Amino acid sequence: MDRDTNVLKHMLKYCTEIEKTITRFGNDIEKFENDNDYRDSISMKIFQIGELVNHLTDDFVEKTKNGIDWNAIRGMRNRFAHGYGKMDYKKIFYTAVEDIPVVKEFIINQINN
Repeated sequence: MDRDTNVLKHMLKYCTEIEKTITRFGNDIEKFENDNDYRDSISMKIFQIGELVNHLTDDFVEKTKNGIDWNAIRGMRNRFAHGYGKMDYKKIFYTAVEDIPVVKEFIINQINN
């Protein structure tokens, strides 16, 4: 298995875990904002996805940059790493419920091609 495929599989695992966490706690912004365990669980997984982007090869990132915004994913990771206490909970929640499914679909397509 090549390096990029291996990294994508790890990212896919975190995407799937985010979906499971949302199913477990509920797709409810108010619950997310008021439940520290829910927020931490989702946040750490999004952080890990962003961290893994740094392990993709430059060639892969360049080749796929029109299909996914790797810089935005890295940027979210950086916001978590350097300013978690200032994070916008709504932004985290909507990243999890709206953006992560798109990332997951992109990853699945890349792995299967």
